[in-house]
Amino acid sequence: MNDVLDFRNGIKDVVPTLFGYIGVGIAFGIVAKTSHLSVWMVLFMSLIVYAGSAQFIIASMLLASSPISAIVISTILINARMSLMSMAVAPYLKDESFAKNIGVGTLLTDETFALSMNKMNYTDNKLDSHWFNSANLVAYLVWALATVAGNLIGGLFPDPAVLGLDFAVVAMFIGLLYLQIIADRTRPLARHFQVFLFVALAMFILMRFLPGNSAILVATILGCIFGMVVNHND
Repeated sequence: MNDVLDFRNGIKDVVPTLFGYIGVGIAFGIVAKTSHLSVWMVLFMSLIVYAGSAQFIIASMLLASSPISAIVISTILINARMSLMSMAVAPYLKDESFAKNIGVGTLLTDETFALSMNKMNYTDNKLDSHWFNSANLVAYLVWALATVAGNLIGGLFPDPAVLGLDFAVVAMFIGLLYLQIIADRTRPLARHFQVFLFVALAMFILMRFLPGNSAILVATILGCIFGMVVNHND
C-alpha cells in the first residue's frame, strides 16, 4: 500500500481483501443452493442487497417462508452499523460532490471501510472518491461472481457447514486490524490495545443481553466514545 489515491491503486489495494469476499461469497452461494434459491435469484440478491450476513439471514428466512416485512426489517437492523461507517468516512470526502458521496456510500462494506482507515495512514488522513469507487466496485463484482459460483457448485456440498468457509472473513478482519495497528504511527501501540480490549469486553457483556448485530452496533459506539475520551485525556 502507498500514498497514491487514484483508480488504479484502489484496485491494487483491495486485492488482498478479495479472498475474504470469495470465501464467504462461495459459502453463501452453497447455502443458497441448499435453500433452493436459483442462480438468478442469488445474483439479483448479491447485486441489490450486497450484504453478506444479511444475505445468509434472507436465505434462511425465505426457506422458512417468513413474511417480506420481517425480512426487510431484519436486513435493516443487521446493516445498521453501515450508517456509522458512512458517517466516519463522510468528513474525508466533504470536498467531493453529493453524487460521488452517494456512490461511495452505496457500495461501502466492512472490508472497504477498514481498508480506507488503513489507507489514511499512508495519505496523511486523506481519501478520494476515485480510489474509493474503484476499491468498492471491484469488491462488489467479485462478491457477486463468488456467490454465483458457489450456487453453481452448491449441489456438490449437501452440508455446507463442514467447509468452514465463513472463517475467511474473520481471518481477513484479523489481518486488516493488524495492518491498521502497525501502520498508524500517530498513536502508541498501547492505545490501540486499550480500545481493542475495551470493545472486546463490551461485546462480551452486550452479547448476553442483545442480539449479535445490535451488540456489534452498541459496542462500536461505545468504542468510539472510549477512544475519544482516552485521546482527550492525553
